[in-house]
Amino acid sequence: MGIYTEKLEEIKSLIGRLQKETPDQISAFHQFMTAVEKPSALDRKHKELVNVALAVAAQCEWCIALHVKGALDAGAKREEIMDAAMQAVLMHGGPALMYMTPVEKALDEFMS
Repeated sequence: MGIYTEKLEEIKSLIGRLQKETPDQISAFHQFMTAVEKPSALDRKHKELVNVALAVAAQCEWCIALHVKGALDAGAKREEIMDAAMQAVLMHGGPALMYMTPVEKALDEFMS
């Protein structure tokens, strides 16, 4: 199991624990997430590409794993994901540039 697959498992584990400990809050968050992620003006692929950029800007490796995988599953190509991630670098600067490393590693892991 690769590091980014492990990060996805950590997310699942966290959500599972939180569903037991704070069911109302997690349910409300899940309802909101489902509503926002539903295709509308942007399709699923483009929403995931935006989320990749936001994950890089937020410097969240768990978010990077989740949204790189989501973008790939929605049909995004490596070049599209890297381009979206570079938008975060443009807007967020050097610290975001360093998070291109986990984007590349996640792509390599999930595309192998």
